[in-house]
Amino acid sequence: MAPKFGTSGLRGLVTELTDALVTDYTRAFISACPQGEAVHVGWDLRPSSPAIAETVIAAIRAAGLTAIREGALPTPALALASMGAGNSAIMVTGSHIPADRNGLKFYVPHGEIAKADEAAILDRLGQDHPAAEKPGPEIPGTDSAARYIARYVDGFGVEALDGLRIGVYQHSSVARDILVTAVEAMGATAVPLARSDVFIPVDTEAVDPETRKTLQGWCTEHGLDAVISTDGDADRPMLSDETGTLIPGDVLGALTARLLGAKILCTPVSANTMVDAMPEFDSIHRTKIGSPFVIAAMEAARDADPTAKVVGYEPNGGFLLGFTATGPAGPIAPLATRDCLLPIVAPLVAAKQASTALSGLVAQLPARFTAADRVAEVPTDRSRAFIDRLADDPAARAEFFSNFGPAEQINRTDGLRLTFPSGEIVHLRPSGNAPECRCYAEAATPERAQTLVARYLAALRTELT
Repeated sequence: MAPKFGTSGLRGLVTELTDALVTDYTRAFISACPQGEAVHVGWDLRPSSPAIAETVIAAIRAAGLTAIREGALPTPALALASMGAGNSAIMVTGSHIPADRNGLKFYVPHGEIAKADEAAILDRLGQDHPAAEKPGPEIPGTDSAARYIARYVDGFGVEALDGLRIGVYQHSSVARDILVTAVEAMGATAVPLARSDVFIPVDTEAVDPETRKTLQGWCTEHGLDAVISTDGDADRPMLSDETGTLIPGDVLGALTARLLGAKILCTPVSANTMVDAMPEFDSIHRTKIGSPFVIAAMEAARDADPTAKVVGYEPNGGFLLGFTATGPAGPIAPLATRDCLLPIVAPLVAAKQASTALSGLVAQLPARFTAADRVAEVPTDRSRAFIDRLADDPAARAEFFSNFGPAEQINRTDGLRLTFPSGEIVHLRPSGNAPECRCYAEAATPERAQTLVARYLAALRTELT
């Protein structure tokens, strides 16, 4: 796929992320957006990332700015460091997509770039950006990982996870060592598992059956209370209960929001509707899929009420804190970017406070269950054209969804989301950052949600491949 902005920054094939293109995007970002005093640069562990980062650093210095080399670092840790210093940042990562692809995530001093910033960057591409008379300096980042870990230890306390045995599925996550350090600093016993020297594209929203079975085996073999992990750049969490059963990201979001005392939730239209039945929350704002849209909804809520206890989360698990929350041991400052560690720690702490296992905590929630997966290697235009046809043509829609009666609700906020008389939901959507067509489902049991996803993925493959 040609490099382009998706739901989470610039993405493209490594072969197309040339030095010239990376330099052009970096210089356009510097020209179009506020930078502060420096630009922090971090990267994930995929093979192409260090070389792309060198190109980014060279372009920053050529513009006369200071480049702060943060190295291999989780995206939320990079954002925390740059925002804390009042600076911008660039993260070199392809997140959860395969290693033959990579990308750039851009941060202004107050957080992720907005869609308006993307437009401004695109408008500056290809322009002549004369080099500064004197190259800017390069300096190393200092203690960024330690400050990121301290955010949770200070907020939750050194005994928050005392007595728990937590498996850490390390694979090629850039947070693999940070996860171990963090949970041990909060009193848990960490059991590192399956560290990989080869990049593994872990998608926390579409975990394959083999990995799910492996998680269950680890819990039995090692007597674990949970298994934790992240995607490649660690802005999405993965958390299983004591049986190895994965807890979906939008369930982690609801549990985290409840523990932190949030009252306003901003979440994509694809997120589990169980929160609508949870009395702890005053209002739910549904958005298009992607953190820029969630952040825009959070900002609107704060504009209406600067004291609003607002949070955002996505079905992939990324959690955004929009107010200073009160943790068991101290305050937890806002962080306006997707984070993996907060929605891992908070549900574990909530279960411990309730003297129950994670499975017991989840069982107390309203009985709505989601599932999601995708058909890979499908051009976005093909997916979009098919979904648009279903949305616009009632006969085509009735044929494709022949197992149901007519939909009671048709939601086109992002793709096509249908609610049927049974209360079951099927949602089809072209991916915003990879050549994939995604399918989401919601039902009264996890088995039924999985069945719906499997059925309509098969139908999508027939239509699209």
